[in-house]
Parts: sequence; structure tokens; C-alpha cells
Amino acid sequence: PEVSDGLAEARLSYAGAVRGLPDGVSDFPVLVADIGGGSTEFIRGSGPRVDLIESSTSIDIGCVRMTERCLHSDPPTGDEIRDATGVVNAELDRAFRDVSVDSVRGFIGLAGSVTTVAAIAHGLTFYDAQQIHGSVTTRDQVGEVTDSLLRMSRTQRAALPVMHPGRVDVIGGGALVLRQILGRLPVSCVVASETDILDGIVYSLAVG
Repeated sequence: PEVSDGLAEARLSYAGAVRGLPDGVSDFPVLVADIGGGSTEFIRGSGPRVDLIESSTSIDIGCVRMTERCLHSDPPTGDEIRDATGVVNAELDRAFRDVSVDSVRGFIGLAGSVTTVAAIAHGLTFYDAQQIHGSVTTRDQVGEVTDSLLRMSRTQRAALPVMHPGRVDVIGGGALVLRQILGRLPVSCVVASETDILDGIVYSLAVG
């Protein structure tokens, strides 16, 4: 086993996301966001190669962290949602000082929160990674799905046909993070990627 530092993790996530998508799906400069359970990583790059990464950072917000910190009720209350939104916005202020989003022309989102929101937005009747990979979801669609998820009870979320059982409790928090990120960018949509850090590791081994 090897432990990767933050810079290495960013490079691997970027490689997996950008190289795994068809050419022309996203323009450059591109912002890649990996929304995890306890943290979210941002990587900005001017091209598909890792040597074209311009900057990266990691902040302590994610679907699990926001749920445990703020979204306690079933469904979350308005005050809880406002508190969570405030926490996310404060962390994004810091992130976007480290990674500029000025002139970004593309936005790629990684991990289960992004792909689940995309699946719901596009009305999939089952989770189909091939349809989700490379799909484009608009800012308005992300907002509508997020608002809907935050109004649902746990039972209602669990009944969604694309919902993974392990994501039922935390998808509201993850969707909220995605919504707030997209609201701060000069682009109007997110491209969902099913390839991520694991694929980046494979690429690195192949060229190593």
C-alpha cells in the first residue's frame, strides 16, 4: 500500500476524470471537483495532461460531513439547510482563493453525489454508468434535484430507482455541495464522470 499526499491525489483524480471522458465533452481551462464524504478536492487545468494542472486544493466539506454537521432532521429543516449552505459557502470562499475559477470554461464533477444527481436529473429508471458518464446537467437541473432531495424523507429517497443504499442518508448534503459549487462558476453545467482517482492510478501505472 502507498499513501498519496494531497498533490498526488489531485493529479490522479484529474488524470482519471479528464482522460476518461470523450474528446470535446469539456472545454479548457477546466475545473474538476471530487466531492467525497469528508472532503472535496478542486483541480484546475489548462489541458488533458497532468503537467497542465495549474492549481489544486482540498476543503473539509463533503456529503457525510455536511449531513453529520448540519442536516439532522428527516427531512432537513429550513434552518438546517441554511446552516449547511453557509458552511459550504464559507469553505468555497477559501477554496476559490487557492484555485481561481475565473475564465473556467468547463466543470467536471466526480463521485457518487454528482453521478446520482445526474441520474435523477435525466430521469433514469435505473443506475446506468454508461448513460451517466459524460452526461451534462445544467445549473437549473442541479438546483431542482437538490431542492427535491432536501424535501424528501429518508424513505422517499430510498425509493428512488437510481439510489444506492449507502447514499440514501447523505445524498442531500452532497447535492447541496454540488449546487453551491456550480452557483459560483462562470459555466452553467456540470459534466459527470464515472472515471476518477482509481482510473488515474491505472493511467499512472501504464505510463510509469
